[in-house]
Amino acid sequence: MVERGICCEAVVVAIEAGELLDAFEQGALNSVATGQKDQRINIRLSSGDLQAIRTRPLQEGIPYQNLISSVLHKDVSGTLQERVTARL
Repeated sequence: MVERGICCEAVVVAIEAGELLDAFEQGALNSVATGQKDQRINIRLSSGDLQAIRTRPLQEGIPYQNLISSVLHKDVSGTLQERVTARL
């Protein structure tokens, strides 16, 4: 289980699991007005994680940066909902 406050790890875990793409495909994600984006950040990720982050959203026509920005915004605003999936 991912604890709140560990934003970067939560993004990677959620994207790796495909939960965000599933939610998008089901229409469960809504556009969120986050205001003017006037700051940039740099983050180091493993090449495998970055490839997964870039590939999945682009298959649906979503820039991966927008997906990451949206997930981070939802986390800090308290609207990100963790989905529990059963693992066999």
